[in-house]
Amino acid sequence: MTKITRPQIFLDSGNPEETKKAKSLLGFLDGQTTNPSLVAKNPEVAHYLKKGKKLTEKELLDLYKQLIQSISTLIPGPVSAEVYADWDTPVERLLEQAQMMSEWGRNVYIKFPVIPNALNAANQFIEKNGKVNMTLVFDLTQSSAVYAATSKATYAPFISPFVGRWDDRGYIGLDLIKNIARQYKNYFKKARLKESPVKILSASIRSLDHLYGSMFYGADIVTIPVSIVEEWIGDEMWIPDTTYRVPTNARKSLIYTEIPLKKREEYDISDVSGSLLSEGLAKFLADWNKLIQ
Repeated sequence: MTKITRPQIFLDSGNPEETKKAKSLLGFLDGQTTNPSLVAKNPEVAHYLKKGKKLTEKELLDLYKQLIQSISTLIPGPVSAEVYADWDTPVERLLEQAQMMSEWGRNVYIKFPVIPNALNAANQFIEKNGKVNMTLVFDLTQSSAVYAATSKATYAPFISPFVGRWDDRGYIGLDLIKNIARQYKNYFKKARLKESPVKILSASIRSLDHLYGSMFYGADIVTIPVSIVEEWIGDEMWIPDTTYRVPTNARKSLIYTEIPLKKREEYDISDVSGSLLSEGLAKFLADWNKLIQ
């Protein structure tokens, strides 16, 4: 019976103590992802909020830097830090943030949400050998634009499709992983490459089914919270084989649509997927803004 190859396992957390715990439980940890919501949940940050205090922008960034550097001392792999971005944040401002955050550690990957200005900023950032993790991805238009914008990067870029957010809408979120894997396979085969230059990082993982389905559909990386790490340990770190079937739980399928590879600026990513992108962006912004004076 054929086994599925284990993807890289990242921890989805803004807490170095959880990094230590996950690494101890697993015996390894390949990397870690953070975002504004996770930073807001960090115990040190929560301590400020409990007292009714807020931080200046500099204090918040200094704290974020400390968290990223603490995590980086615990694991050798990629650690993702996310820029502050809304629909109107200028490309120049996004690049300034990316450059600053990239100096926090040798293996820091900058998370850019896949919105027009941030996609352009990411494209310019990789021209300077920057490392990127393209986040808040909900459909194949976004994933096409990411491939077009980042596939020639010096360091393999990550794309982070959000599985759980589609489940919330009554769809099979894991179909997004399956569809992007199929799309990228078509792209790199046409380019006569052996594998995709853009790595699929399955995100918004909320259950073991999400973890196993991501493995089954060929995600290169899966980022999971420490609660799922503990559940996976309890399931003896099982890896599905080719007989595995992804549970649908009576949800609707996300239909695959062939999208030709074009120049990045030719894709309309102003808003996609029934406002999931806008909602996701608004949530991260709200989590940052509640911390800042």
